[in-house]
Amino acid sequence: MKSKFINQGKIKIAKPLYDLVNDEIIPGTGIDPDNFWISLSKIITDLGPENIKLLHKRTQIQNQIDNWHKNNKIFDVKKYKSFLKKIGYIEPKSPQFKISTKNIDDEVSNIPGPQLVVPVDNARFAINAANARWWSLYDSLYGTDILQEEKNSKKTYPYNPHRGAQVVSYSTILLDKIFPIKDASYSHVSNFSLKKINSKFHLEITLTDKRVTQLGDSTQFIGFNQDSKKNITSILLKNNDLHVEIQIDRKHPIGIQHPAGIKDILLESAITTIQDFEDSVAAVDVDDKVKAYRNWTELMKGTCTAELTKNGETIRRSLNPDKNFTSDKGKKIILHGRSLLLVRNVGMHMYTDSIQTISGENIPEGFMDAMITSLSAIHDIKNKNKLPNSRKKSIYIVKPKMHGPKEVSLTIKLFSLVEKALDLPKNTIKIGIMDEERRTTVNLKQCIYEARERIIFINTGFLDRTGDEIHTSMEAGPVLPKDEIKEQDWLEAYENQNVDIGIECGLIGKAQIGKGMWAMPDEMNSMMQTKVSHTKSGANTAWVPSPTAAALHSIHYHLITVKKVQKNISSRRQINFEKLICPPLLNRKLNKKEIVQELENNAQGILGYVSRWVGQGIGCSKIPNISNIGLMEDRATLRISSQHIVNWLYHKITNPQEVTRIFKKMAKIVDDQNSTDENYTPMSQDFNQSIEFKAALDLVFKGRDTTNGYTEPILHSKRSYIKNN
Repeated sequence: MKSKFINQGKIKIAKPLYDLVNDEIIPGTGIDPDNFWISLSKIITDLGPENIKLLHKRTQIQNQIDNWHKNNKIFDVKKYKSFLKKIGYIEPKSPQFKISTKNIDDEVSNIPGPQLVVPVDNARFAINAANARWWSLYDSLYGTDILQEEKNSKKTYPYNPHRGAQVVSYSTILLDKIFPIKDASYSHVSNFSLKKINSKFHLEITLTDKRVTQLGDSTQFIGFNQDSKKNITSILLKNNDLHVEIQIDRKHPIGIQHPAGIKDILLESAITTIQDFEDSVAAVDVDDKVKAYRNWTELMKGTCTAELTKNGETIRRSLNPDKNFTSDKGKKIILHGRSLLLVRNVGMHMYTDSIQTISGENIPEGFMDAMITSLSAIHDIKNKNKLPNSRKKSIYIVKPKMHGPKEVSLTIKLFSLVEKALDLPKNTIKIGIMDEERRTTVNLKQCIYEARERIIFINTGFLDRTGDEIHTSMEAGPVLPKDEIKEQDWLEAYENQNVDIGIECGLIGKAQIGKGMWAMPDEMNSMMQTKVSHTKSGANTAWVPSPTAAALHSIHYHLITVKKVQKNISSRRQINFEKLICPPLLNRKLNKKEIVQELENNAQGILGYVSRWVGQGIGCSKIPNISNIGLMEDRATLRISSQHIVNWLYHKITNPQEVTRIFKKMAKIVDDQNSTDENYTPMSQDFNQSIEFKAALDLVFKGRDTTNGYTEPILHSKRSYIKNN
């Protein structure tokens, strides 16, 4: 159903959005509603033509690259590099500089740790992510595959004391590593007590053999809580800028298992969270955007709540309060009880009909996002929020899908105009740059230079970056199977360069250098073995798919001191730039089995994701792959999988008939995997009528002509059709 529009200045706003902003977001901000809309109208008028010009430049450059590959059948990287410089794809070097961003919260500038990404349109998920700042180590171990299940140690509910004993044992060993006790183990502790010497509390540790000892490093003890009888109820420790709370209760069913009564260990886990308006949501119309904006606003107000039903009981979720302790000097300590929230707006290629020009043209959705998400954040930075987010009064916007420094420059202009419209001090709005597009990778330092007064974040993302690599190099030839692409030199060069340039530009102590997502939320044992590489790489944050994963990944930041790693990396040799621009081309003949297996894996993943996105409006969920391993999928996964098949079709590794046959075969498997979901619409019952199935095929058969290989145009059109029919 089409919405009524309200005219303001040179734009018209869909009434549901107009009402949300005027009635729910603006009150309490001090912003005049009419001025807000007129200011947005002026931003659209002033910057809209430049946005279009830069998008046209993307197409022009892609055409030039396509023609070069057609005319240069034998790939020569030196000639290619020279060509890319000539057409402006590789831009002139920036001056030497260090970033000068100010008013950055410690969670971004100073505390290495995990980062959650969560769809903002799901209030329950959004709240859980915000509350994942502190998470139970015991719960995280009990419910995952970190601990093997043996005959008497199954993950049963209610509580299995045998598995609980395994949890306590694992946790004890961990505490011994991170917060060692002099000449003893936590397994031998019978009591924690306080001794006051010269106005300072010292932690005394009594062992089961009656000996009294202390921490190996007494400075790790920074606070405590006591009950009315002066019994210690929690001990606050700190390592590598991360806090750990040991909770004590001898009467608790779990605490009774430990001689000192340790009932749980809370880890400071998701230090920051990206509340996402982009890849993990399915927002195709004004109603979807209103829902997302409302959730973000309530997060900024501290009033966000959600209800769920569990075992017949209604549970109400809300944001956690801050945590209070007494310091070792007897002073009050207040620690942030919630993850610091960043917000990811959409890319500049996205246009929306929620706001249109008077003549009926859609406007850049990113302009709308920047203006409204910043407006919502005023509730936080003007101290309207009893549960504050940024204590430095900053707004953190992560900006995706930018291609090179000129697009970063446009975003900086946008943020400046938004600040002026909302009467915010200069550089209140900070920027996170996603290094996920090839033209940003080869110009990363230049991109950071454009944002040097605002930047708080760079990161890498294999999926989008590979999707763009495949699309950009489409004419160069067929690409390797996906798993083999990960082993190519360009990927290591890409990951290393991101860290090297971040350090060179002065991000240490001011900004985050991030790594990508662990996509298997049920495979925590593998994550612990694999994702430690992110801390060893010099990144001070990395993406995780769940609060539990954040808690477990936080252990890596205790065991590895990232700041020391960064110091060592700062002197290593620069990467070979030419490796960055070498496409991962197929270097052998594939047999039929390899081709079919790759197509089936890609097709199953595409169908599993698209069936939920188009059919139910679910932008991010745990989707079983072909081996029934749950993968946390978003549009980045879809982009790489669809572009991979597009490439193999284009270079005749496969053909349309084979692809269609495989998609039909995989659709039946996906239907079976979703058979218990009452909201799921099966595809295989009628392929000709299934909008979800048609969307999946369109992503492949029309993917060559889709700008940059982005999936949104097809997804949005199909989802809109289902919503309106």
